[in-house]
Amino acid sequence: MDFPNLQEALSQESPLQIVGTINAYSAMLAKEAGFRAIYLSGAGVANASFGLPDLGMTNLTDVVEDVHRITAACNLPLLVDIDTGWGNAFGIERTIKSLIKAGASGAHIEDQVQAKRCGHRPKKEIVSTSEMCDRIKAAIDANHTTYFTVMARTDGLAIEGLEKTIERIRDYVEAGAQMIFFEGATKLADYQAVTNACGVPVLANITEFGVTPLFTKQELQHAGIKLILYPLSAFRAMSAAAINVYKTIRQQGTQQSLISAMQTREQLYDVLHYHEYEQKLDELFAKGKTE
Repeated sequence: MDFPNLQEALSQESPLQIVGTINAYSAMLAKEAGFRAIYLSGAGVANASFGLPDLGMTNLTDVVEDVHRITAACNLPLLVDIDTGWGNAFGIERTIKSLIKAGASGAHIEDQVQAKRCGHRPKKEIVSTSEMCDRIKAAIDANHTTYFTVMARTDGLAIEGLEKTIERIRDYVEAGAQMIFFEGATKLADYQAVTNACGVPVLANITEFGVTPLFTKQELQHAGIKLILYPLSAFRAMSAAAINVYKTIRQQGTQQSLISAMQTREQLYDVLHYHEYEQKLDELFAKGKTE
């Protein structure tokens, strides 16, 4: 059986653009748009599934439930945000095995303290390099597949500066990290320095309204970046659209002015293959009547 493979997707497209999908249907839309890999953000799970801020308030069970729903509907490689891994070495082992069982293709684990914060917010704290390397080793040891990717994320830049962060990254790779998530860069030169020093693919997180400028794919490619993440772009646009719809209906008493901005019923059916399901139902009922 072939499993969705992040490394294989990277071999087909470099830099590999990875878009955030907060649920099964948005994952299907991402595939329709031509993307080769998708992402489940910890903030996406907290915000969209639970109405909570991204402050480490959701757990493994919460995330795995969303992973199950997405992988059941879409066969693209799914990269999953697991924060600090939910526990000690045994907890991290359980996390990785649970994600693999749920159909994920990879996960990134970070070097913040357990009471983590959003990577683009102040007052972050990180653990020692040795503690993070232990997290990575636990994740690698739990990975019994040839297709699942363990990515190490570092938030060190804002706290320790570039030189020490590069030292960390080298240690993370030596500990077994297959890819690096370099968070919070403010300059292309920072990315270039990391990719020059790092022997594995590096991911750039291009999230809106954060500390990182919205660098283009071409700019990041020239800096040596191999993966580009857009974690919540669609969710933010969907939320803004929903606010507009709710306000308009409330104020105008009708949605008539919004129809041109809506996905049609037929477009929805096309994504869901609705007519194929309906045809199957007709065939089954027809068969039952002849027996």
